[in-house]
Amino acid sequence: QVQLVESGGGLVQAGGSLRVSCAGSGRIFSDYTMAWFRQAPGKEREFVAAITRNGITDYADSVKGRCTISRDNNKNTVYLQMNSLKPEDTAIYYCAAGAPIYFRVTTQYDYWGQGTQVTVSS
Repeated sequence: QVQLVESGGGLVQAGGSLRVSCAGSGRIFSDYTMAWFRQAPGKEREFVAAITRNGITDYADSVKGRCTISRDNNKNTVYLQMNSLKPEDTAIYYCAAGAPIYFRVTTQYDYWGQGTQVTVSS
């Protein structure tokens, strides 16, 4: 079992930056692929970024070049640094852990955090 707790969300102006964090506990954090998804009101949850236990990363086209996912296995924490934020980035950001074959599919992940709200004002 893995417990995930996100933090770092908030309100930021367009063009600004924000870093969200996800702290894991329970089973060995470093064994899992970690990912960030987001869900805006009225929309489906969508993939943002993923990082494997070996540091291989994948990004959605909508955030590529603006976001960086990283992990610190010693701290059992995964981060998402978001730059050049846009109003359309407004969503609840969820952290997920699992052993996915397809990084971008929500059902491939076994554990989820409760989410952290990111709001980007224009």
